[in-house]
Amino acid sequence: MINKKVKNVQEALQGVTNDMTCMFGGFGLSGIPENAIAQLVKLDVNGLTCISNNAGIDDFGLGLLLQKKQIKKMVSSYVGENDAFERQMLSGELDVELIPQGTLAERCRAAQAGFPAIYTPAGYGTEVSEGKETREFDGKMYVLEYAFKADFAFVKAWKGDAAGNLIFKGTARNFNPNMCGAAKITVAEVEELVPLGTLDPNNIHIPGIFVQRIFQGDVYEKRIEQRTVRPKL
Repeated sequence: MINKKVKNVQEALQGVTNDMTCMFGGFGLSGIPENAIAQLVKLDVNGLTCISNNAGIDDFGLGLLLQKKQIKKMVSSYVGENDAFERQMLSGELDVELIPQGTLAERCRAAQAGFPAIYTPAGYGTEVSEGKETREFDGKMYVLEYAFKADFAFVKAWKGDAAGNLIFKGTARNFNPNMCGAAKITVAEVEELVPLGTLDPNNIHIPGIFVQRIFQGDVYEKRIEQRTVRPKL
């Protein structure tokens, strides 16, 4: 019987050391691996290169790692909402690589599928393409972008089983699926870990072959960056 279940987040993150490259699923604060991030803070690992759509906010998400200056480099698409990120970037303490969002997703997917690189039209003729190989296809110019090479991918799903099969819910089905299997080790934390055979195969979003470790997370805050409501009439 396939069993990739680990007891807790501490066991799930065994082998994480300084100067590693890690992927983090999620979009904004939706679907982020909260337990894995909290454990990385406790482990006090440093010099991390983080591949994530965004950098969290000051007191939540990857912002917690930025607070302790555990991140050496951020590879992201959107970096607003985080004062610590801004301060460290402007002071030169933090290396930042900004990537078009679709390119970020496809570089994850390329790593997942075992492709070494992709061609994309995004960024051609801008700073994004400087120093990179370009090529014309059917009269249109493309930029060569290499697949990511990461040590760990941390993702968060709604449900999963001991074999590593995952189901995502709502907006959490964003960068999480693309990052599964895109690193040497994929760690999945789930809101509910169910027995094998419970999940309908037709509803599984990521098969267990892309996951090496899985555990049930603690209570999730599920914050949002900004809450906007209508004033009372």
